[in-house]
Order: sequence, then C-alpha cells, then structure tokens
Amino acid sequence: MIAFLRGTVEDIAESSLVLDVHGVGYEVLVPGQLLSSISGTGQELKLYTYMQVREDAVVLFGFLTKDDLAMFKMLIGVNGVGPKAGLAILSALGADDLRFAVLSDDAKKIAKTPGIGAKTAQKIILELKDKLDLQDAFEKKLAAPTVGAEVAAAAAGNSVVQDAVEALVALGYGSTESLKAVRSVNPDEHMDVETVLKAALKHLF
Repeated sequence: MIAFLRGTVEDIAESSLVLDVHGVGYEVLVPGQLLSSISGTGQELKLYTYMQVREDAVVLFGFLTKDDLAMFKMLIGVNGVGPKAGLAILSALGADDLRFAVLSDDAKKIAKTPGIGAKTAQKIILELKDKLDLQDAFEKKLAAPTVGAEVAAAAAGNSVVQDAVEALVALGYGSTESLKAVRSVNPDEHMDVETVLKAALKHLF
C-alpha cells in the first residue's frame, strides 16, 4: 500500500500527472482543483494516495491533504460511488464545499458534478450526513477572521447570531450577506449555532 508520494512533477495531463520519485514515474489521477494549482512541470509535490487494485490495472489517486483523502474514502464508501466518481465530485466541489453541501442537504449542488444524478447525490447526503460534524467542518475550512464592526454591532446582544455570522464570514461570504442569511432564519434564544448555520446556508446556496 502506498500512503503518499513525494517527488517532482514530470508531466501533466487532463486529469492526472506523472510524479518522478527518485527516477520512477508514478501516474496519479488527481482532482481538477489540484491540477489548476500546479505551476508546471518541475514543481516539488507531496500527494496522499489511494491505490485501487483492479483485475486489469492498479490505479493511484492523489490528494494534497489528508483531509481530501479522507473525504474521498468516505465518498467511495457510498454504495454506487466508485473512485472515478468520487474524484469527479471532489474536482467539482472540493472537500470543504462537499461537506457543507451534505450538511445543508444541498443535493442539487452535488448533482452538478458531471455523471452524478439526483438519486446518487441524495444517497451521498443520506450516508455521509451522520459521519460529518458542522463545527468540525468550519474548523477545517478556516480560522474565523474578525467580523466587520458593523456586523459585530448588528449582532451585539445575541451570541448565537454573532457566532453564526462569524462562521459564515470565515467561509468567505461577505459580512452583509452573512448577517442577512442569519437574520432570515429568525433565530431565537432556543436555537443553537449549528441549527442557525444549517438554515442560513440554505439561503446562501
């Protein structure tokens, strides 16, 4: 089993690259987002890998982070989702967006992946939702930056609202649209941050 490869990018194709590891070239299938981030051949790269052994071939799939690899393994654990379909989903969404799509029941976002239908998207949500945690998803996304003063003032006096807005801003949403989405939920003192976030994400998607 190959856990990871560290080497030099020798060649780049449409959905794969060749990594030169001490003179041995490994062809690795990788997400599209990873390919677009590579500056070109000659770049040093470390990939966390998954090896698929078939009757006719041994195929390597590679990811920049352990988190991406973990999400890939979760995806291919879903009945009907093979390694190539899992790679296509991560190419279209990335691990972070996939997590939030699952947690917010956004099957349409997942189904935008070429080759992934509505039924498969719903199955992914059904099988992965209990395996994902919203707070953990936010922590993996980004450390929350400071929310703008106008948002802090608007959310003052309601820690649930403020925490929810800060989390959305950490995801890259604008402070104004984040506050608007959270307010559209009409949160009260009986709602926790996770409940508010799930509802607000549906408005943003």
